[in-house]
Amino acid sequence: MAASGLFMPMNSSHYLDPLFSPRSIAVVGASSREGSLGAAVFDNLRGGGFAGPLHAVNPKYAKIGDAPCHARLDEISGQVDLAVIVTPAATVPAVLRDAARASIRHALVLTAGFGEIGATGRVLEGEALATARELGIRMIGPNCLGLMRPGSGVNASFARNGARPGGIALVSQSGAICTALTDWAWSAGIGFSSVISMGAAIDLDFGEILDYLLHDVETRSILLYVEGIHEARRFIGALRAAARTKPVVVLKVGRHSSGAHAAMSHTGAMVGNDAVFDAVLRRCGAVRVGTYMELFSAARLLGAGRMPQGNRLAVLTNGGGPGVMAADCASDHQVELAMLTPATMTALDESLPVHWSHANPVDIIGDATPARFAAALEPLLADPNVDGVLTLFCPQRVASAKDTAKALLPLAAKSGKPVLTAWLGEAEVRAGRDIIENAGMPAFQSPESGVIGFAALAEYWRAQQLLLEAPPPLASSAAPDLATAHAIARAIAQDGRTLFNEPESKRLLACFGIPVAQTVVATTLVEAIAAGERMGFPLAIKIVSPDIAHKSDVQGVTLGIRNLPSLEREFRNLLARVAHLRPAARIEGVAIQTMVEKRFGRELMIGVTRDPVFGQVISFGAGGVAVELLRDYAIGLPPLNARLADDLIARTRIARLLGAHRHIAAADRATVIDALIKISDMVCALPWLREMDINPLSVDDRGAIALDARVVLDPARLDGHEGRGWRYPHLAIHPYPSRFETGETLRDGTQIALRPVRPEDAAMEQAFVKAMSEESRYTRFFNPTRSLAPRLLARLTQLDYERELALLALHEGGMVGVARYSPNADGTSCEFAVAVADAWHGRGVATLLMQRLIEAARDSGYQRMVGTVLGTNHGMHKLMSGLGFDGHPSPDDNAVIDYALELVATEGRAENAIPAGGKPA
Repeated sequence: MAASGLFMPMNSSHYLDPLFSPRSIAVVGASSREGSLGAAVFDNLRGGGFAGPLHAVNPKYAKIGDAPCHARLDEISGQVDLAVIVTPAATVPAVLRDAARASIRHALVLTAGFGEIGATGRVLEGEALATARELGIRMIGPNCLGLMRPGSGVNASFARNGARPGGIALVSQSGAICTALTDWAWSAGIGFSSVISMGAAIDLDFGEILDYLLHDVETRSILLYVEGIHEARRFIGALRAAARTKPVVVLKVGRHSSGAHAAMSHTGAMVGNDAVFDAVLRRCGAVRVGTYMELFSAARLLGAGRMPQGNRLAVLTNGGGPGVMAADCASDHQVELAMLTPATMTALDESLPVHWSHANPVDIIGDATPARFAAALEPLLADPNVDGVLTLFCPQRVASAKDTAKALLPLAAKSGKPVLTAWLGEAEVRAGRDIIENAGMPAFQSPESGVIGFAALAEYWRAQQLLLEAPPPLASSAAPDLATAHAIARAIAQDGRTLFNEPESKRLLACFGIPVAQTVVATTLVEAIAAGERMGFPLAIKIVSPDIAHKSDVQGVTLGIRNLPSLEREFRNLLARVAHLRPAARIEGVAIQTMVEKRFGRELMIGVTRDPVFGQVISFGAGGVAVELLRDYAIGLPPLNARLADDLIARTRIARLLGAHRHIAAADRATVIDALIKISDMVCALPWLREMDINPLSVDDRGAIALDARVVLDPARLDGHEGRGWRYPHLAIHPYPSRFETGETLRDGTQIALRPVRPEDAAMEQAFVKAMSEESRYTRFFNPTRSLAPRLLARLTQLDYERELALLALHEGGMVGVARYSPNADGTSCEFAVAVADAWHGRGVATLLMQRLIEAARDSGYQRMVGTVLGTNHGMHKLMSGLGFDGHPSPDDNAVIDYALELVATEGRAENAIPAGGKPA
């Protein structure tokens, strides 16, 4: 039993097609006045080769050149897909109303004079958006350069020059960057499927545009120029979906400005938006570059399709200096110079002069011939320790660049590893560079650009691996005590506080199984002495005050107290010091804590802070009092699992100190990973957790323990989230939806398990398809395919749970059925697909899967579920009827039936839920 198509929308028409691929265009504000915006746009459209009807609209003219000009949009006969608006800002709302009367539902607003000019412009901007939303008009802009679709001759922009047709889509928040990039790309022979200037992006933003480019067959790779993100969840969902099938390269500006107020915590003081944005791209499978030259280099490299399996680079050069430059650049960009195997060293010794460098970079000396280059390249490519090779050619009298390029090409062509080349110079090396580029291989002009190009490839490979990770919201094996955690927070809120004191913070950590040092609060010396006698020595004491963020600032910590007289003396001294340094601070008491002494303990910090765009993030790095000075930290987005937590640790300098060194045993890294996972659980489960520092987390070979913690509560998120926490609105990435994991009983009493698909299920899904009968495969895929292509298999198992879902039916560890929905291009409906193993037909598996799938799609905000069934598949027709679907013969194929089910939103759906598809709900 099987139904539906290929897990992609059956209807190839995207709801934004009339905007990005219009069949007819009207320019409102077209002009014949030289130098005007209206003249530039109308001339570009006429000169770009657009084949469809092009209409001029301006009441001031009867004709513009030889083209008739209309006074209003509704005077145009025939349907207009796209209105390009270049009239003054104050007229835009009225023009949008004219467009609606003419049944035009897509607009491109190039006009400036909106939010960028201040308060008056912001009011006008709001009016334009409200008008568009009311009338159902989707628009790009305002204040943008425009839109180019070179393949169809659309140049709806005021750029001086157009763009070549090609496979790269450029989406930019800056019109000036668009013109600079297209101008440079023209001279470099680079072509575009789309050039999209977003402007103020008050309606269409990155998320929906990426959705369109994902479905666009002309687009093979995507370049983004980003200044800021408005809708984080939609951006991340669309970026993850696009990056699974097309390389996405991002140039983000504003790297050295956090854009947010400094928080009180260590984490908040260090972590800015740019570090968070890096973490977002890593989890989305995209690559970040620093300059627009790198933007195109990365796009070309990724488009070539040869990916390294790591970041170990071999450098082959006929000049020592360029090799050293490449090595320095590799260190700057976290590229590892490969350690060549003994077999490779032997092979190089046999083919190279005795005075070659005997190291990586492999310097084959300035008198190297083309044959010597080839003889060195071959063993480097065969070396298992090498993930890619960069060859550097310096012009020499012995070998020409042309002959060297011809010698390198055959070896590079047959290798699965990327081979990058850099040709140093210009006139002498142009012929070699041209040969390489014409063969589709990367050719650079400097050692540094070649290394940076390889770094982009390696980062893309790493990001694609992280994209496979789909952690659940609670990944730790220890079940947290959520009831106690919420009770602690409510008590603090009722007390009118937002800052947890130290004992409260440690109680919260203990709710999630994080080891903490025993702590009590003494408000008097008598209580302190009693605590000391009860707990034993040595002890540490710390001031407890809601007005003191960092105890070290007021000498508010005393360590190593070993007897009662010392405790009495240090208790008094501590209070006196704090009273002198902060006389206005409220003192709630002194924390008496068991002194944890780790002779070789490493001090770490784990922090949580809330980014204003992307929500909660987790930081990890070096701890202690100098944490802000060291600034050794890395950022991760929850949810985390063991692999993501280990990656987070590995991106810090202190990770090296966790290993063994001389007489010091290696720290227990597994306990640090476990602590990070438990912090991730805390972040996922507690929307009210605004900030947290665990500093220090002390770790040695015997384990890790939290010695101090600071937690800040967000009272606004405290109430009402326990019941609808599954939507996780406070997270940028939707966790693996473990709530759909259920045990079910079939009609015959057989027990099966239902759960969402995971990336690691790819092999099981492939085996499931291969085991299906030819008839079942045909009814499922509408063709008799025996196996799934790797890209399709990845698409089926690497899901964005925010927008799509696949439920597996499992029996005794094997897959017996699957049902899934995927978002359609209309942005409001989803397409279902279901398949059941032949031996399990007629036992109710498909019914059970579809019932659960419909419930999930309804809760996710979809308005409609659709699917297609072959006319001869009588079992599926019976199932569809029983589930309430309406069926009608397909207008495109009389051999199939199109089914649809209207989904009604359930009562109590979260008011802040993100719409499931592209259009606003």
